[in-house]
Amino acid sequence: MSEQHLPVVVIGAGPAGLAAAAHLVERGLEPLVLEAGPSAATAVREWAHVRLFSTWAELVDPAAEKLLAPSGWTAPAGDTYPSGGDWVSAYLQPLADVLGDRVRFGARVTGVSRAGRDRVVDAGREEQPFTVHIVRADGREERVLARAVIDASGTWSTPNPLGGNGLPALGEKAAADHISYRVPDLNDTAIRARYAGKRTAVVGSGASAFTALALLADLAKEEPGTHAVWILRRGISGSTFGGGEADQLPARGALGLRAKAAVDQGHASAVTGFRTEAVERDGDRLVLVGDDGRRLDPVDEVVVLTGLRPDLSYLSELRLALDERLEAPVELAPLIDPNVHSCGTVYPHGVNELAHPEKDVYLVGMKSYGRAPTFLAMTGYEQARSIAAALAGDQEAAERVELTLPETGVCGGAGLFDEPESEAGESGGGGCCAAPSTLQIGVGAPAASGGC
Repeated sequence: MSEQHLPVVVIGAGPAGLAAAAHLVERGLEPLVLEAGPSAATAVREWAHVRLFSTWAELVDPAAEKLLAPSGWTAPAGDTYPSGGDWVSAYLQPLADVLGDRVRFGARVTGVSRAGRDRVVDAGREEQPFTVHIVRADGREERVLARAVIDASGTWSTPNPLGGNGLPALGEKAAADHISYRVPDLNDTAIRARYAGKRTAVVGSGASAFTALALLADLAKEEPGTHAVWILRRGISGSTFGGGEADQLPARGALGLRAKAAVDQGHASAVTGFRTEAVERDGDRLVLVGDDGRRLDPVDEVVVLTGLRPDLSYLSELRLALDERLEAPVELAPLIDPNVHSCGTVYPHGVNELAHPEKDVYLVGMKSYGRAPTFLAMTGYEQARSIAAALAGDQEAAERVELTLPETGVCGGAGLFDEPESEAGESGGGGCCAAPSTLQIGVGAPAASGGC
């Protein structure tokens, strides 16, 4: 089989990976989507209880919608806010079903290289196809050849640790039975019992931490003795809780107000300027120790919501150009750097910003943003469109921006679950969020300021 007839391997059957497959099909290219989990969007299923900030209008990829149409699929109402579970059942799983055998489940990628060439060898490198090593769910090993590789595996599987220096705190791994790195689903009886009547430390300062605080505050109203200890590495300022009622993103502002109410009403207490260095046992409870020597009162549980990072281990034989701080493509990093940019100043981008020294390998979706938290699903869809165009040889289309984002910006974060439709604007979000005021997808749409 010639290299041009080999499939384009897409790693991950989440929102970005399935969108990439849809765009490849639209371009006449054959995708092979490799998903480690047993079904589509395995990661999204793990936060099925979370409602997104984005409306359905921002969550359906145009090429995917065209692919779904012949099956009789109907898009949900564009102005409503789905939960992660809704996103899976009403869109992502149907899309995977339509792609059929092009999606392979239970296939974990363990390595990617050039056939017959390790990272060092120059000679004939670009003439060789990629070789993708896979471990199946039953332990069998396989190897697949590919003309190009699109890594859309996300960052969900590699949350940042509790330690304030980016490494696990001393004792963090040993205390794993009392530490979670996810927003708790308090609709689950077993999870609810874990936190009811308990003292829980919530570590983090983003939307996920806001969500956890709000949920635990609601639980405290029903279960006496429930209390949250909110641990921030910085101090509390006027911007800590977001913009409140003046926030350009109403859902994000409302979520910040709920977190503030949790503190104001005494359901949560804040500890500021605290960077965890160690976790110690105190019987069945945990004591967090800061790098300044402070020791906090014992807690029963710890919820660590300090962000996510990419797993780059299986790409080590490829020549990637990654920013030394964000672990994002070097041309993309300055556009998404959270030290410089807010969600309102990130621009749509495509193949030029995502290219690496290793030709025809791309990181897309959350994976492309590395450690930056400013990602939006629609941005990932635009990445997929641009890359598919480039792989099909249509460089003009690849370099053309076909996405206009709201001037108000959009922002990511995990939010609240199961709010009534009338309160959708006050619920939280999953991996994406938006305050739609201007949104346009189509040929030749000019670039505008956007965000995650």
